[in-house]
Amino acid sequence: MNIPNNLLYAKSHEWVEEMGDGSFRIGLTDYAQNELGDLVFVNLPQEGDEVEVEAAFGDVESVKAVSDVYSPLSGVVCAVNEELLDHPELINQDAYEAWMIQVNEVSDKEDLLTAEEYEKFLSEEA
Repeated sequence: MNIPNNLLYAKSHEWVEEMGDGSFRIGLTDYAQNELGDLVFVNLPQEGDEVEVEAAFGDVESVKAVSDVYSPLSGVVCAVNEELLDHPELINQDAYEAWMIQVNEVSDKEDLLTAEEYEKFLSEEA
């Protein structure tokens, strides 16, 4: 399983990448996309929408089920990866390149896990 060291993780299986300009990209982890199976639909918020830590900001539909995607931090959506709307399978192909939203004005990011902590969390959850 791929768990890049340069990212932070939520226990709800989202990754967070700090972009260096005060904004953060959010996507589904490799573990999440593997558990969900082949994704066929993605529902994302609009730019300007507010997201709150642990609240659903969108959902993904796979051949197995529809699952909410939870925000690992609070902030305002400043970019949406529109490509995923037409090609949700990109998340299956490379979960860490297929970011979902970018958020700025960020707060409530204290509960994020390092790659090592996330890996430990997954091993305890199994």
